Amino acid sequence: NEYKSYLSMVSVMNGVQNPMVYVRNNDSGSDNTSMMPPPAPMMPFQTAGMQFTPMWLQMPTFDGKRMRWPVHRKTVDYNTTVFNYIENRLYRKSLHSAKVLQPHTAYYPDVLPPMGMLDNPVNAVTTRFVRMSTNKFKCPIHVVRFLRDGKRCVSGASSGEFAIWGGNNFDFQTNIQAHDTAIRVMEWNKNETWLLTADHSGNIKYWQSNMNNVKAFDAHTEVIRDASFSPTDKKFVTCSDDSTVKVWDFYSCSEERSMRGHGAEVKCCDWHPQKGLIVSGSKDTQQPIKLWDPRVGQSLTTLHLHKATVTRTKWNRNGNWLLTSSRDHLLKIFDVRAMKELQVFRGHKKEVMSISWHPIHETLFASGGGDGSILFWVVGTDREVGGMDTAHEAMVLSLDWHPLGHVLASGSNDHTAKFWTRNRPGDKMTDKFNLNTNPNENIEYELDDPLGLQGEYNMEMVSIISNSLDPRMPSSEQPICLYTIYAYIIIYRSLERPILYYIYT
Repeated sequence: NEYKSYLSMVSVMNGVQNPMVYVRNNDSGSDNTSMMPPPAPMMPFQTAGMQFTPMWLQMPTFDGKRMRWPVHRKTVDYNTTVFNYIENRLYRKSLHSAKVLQPHTAYYPDVLPPMGMLDNPVNAVTTRFVRMSTNKFKCPIHVVRFLRDGKRCVSGASSGEFAIWGGNNFDFQTNIQAHDTAIRVMEWNKNETWLLTADHSGNIKYWQSNMNNVKAFDAHTEVIRDASFSPTDKKFVTCSDDSTVKVWDFYSCSEERSMRGHGAEVKCCDWHPQKGLIVSGSKDTQQPIKLWDPRVGQSLTTLHLHKATVTRTKWNRNGNWLLTSSRDHLLKIFDVRAMKELQVFRGHKKEVMSISWHPIHETLFASGGGDGSILFWVVGTDREVGGMDTAHEAMVLSLDWHPLGHVLASGSNDHTAKFWTRNRPGDKMTDKFNLNTNPNENIEYELDDPLGLQGEYNMEMVSIISNSLDPRMPSSEQPICLYTIYAYIIIYRSLERPILYYIYT
């Protein structure tokens, strides 16, 4: 009886209104069971001076937070690649002893960071879309910057807010009202301890790495377009729409030089990575690019490289190459050793608004266009090595690389910040953002045309290849020459007919 009462109590506690309790008839000594209904449930149940409310009577409470469905976020984890690099450098004597990656998912664990593939800068072309980040109040993103540890990325919007995003899964972390007007400039010093920001009204602020504001002062009467630190971090240079380029002392926040020479708004400036040399670009077509001596505040020379407004100027870390972009759709590299133009890059359909050198590969850089495209270039090549025609819906205003060089962040006038990473081995690159997608890449060819080639001349060679195969033999045991033939698909699409005939004969 006590056991039956206990079962009835448990059934009531579990929320069962009319349970059927099965008990064993121990009095008769047999294994027969009898079914008997429990007593009427008592709600609430009183036992040992404690009042208990069944679970089915407990109503859910609303905590005031909006319910959200769980979202799967893509995570770009670089730890495995860095561990591989640390292990490989112990026994790897040269770049030629590196393991060759094949286009298959089985080679995911063997991927190395860009610093482990210095002989292959194209590996750092980030055309794989990861995530699009949007502020709560949609507004243009003028600048994006990774923190130097790579754990977070900060975007500056036209509303004057900092939006901080995670560096691995790119999730939203916090918002900070940094300026009263639009943020135009965000620049880290060389020591990576201070962040300098400037806004549309000409104000400058200093920030620590934990986003703590410590100083603010007025620098220009109009919007500040660009800023750059000296190699010693003791000074920095700014340029503005008031046609001036100013040199400042970082610690005293005092102006040291005010250099005038441009006849219009100065759109960009950059300090040489090793020497006391400043470059500036302006809207003035008569004096588009100038080199300055910051010690005396005088112009050294004028470079007539573009016929339209110069939008960006960036020194390479080797100190010899000066990269410039303009509204004339061109990018140019100027060699300061020989004082002559080194190379011209043509590929953008509209003005070039942003550029960024890769932090690891010296010859690789990215550029953002006014039509929302992002292209990747290698010094010495005539065409772009990769890119996305429709990366953004409006002009790309800012680009910045992750310190390891495997992720690229872009800010645009379409109110979004997007993150891009490298393609993994075996990726098809068939998303809508990829520019260099092959339309025939996903077609599965039959045995009659194993190379996917068309035409009488091609089919003649294909018939020879097909006849050499044994249909009774499984594909895994076919002659090894078949796989060699498949490897010539790319060669066929880039070579002419006589050379292909020589290869096959």
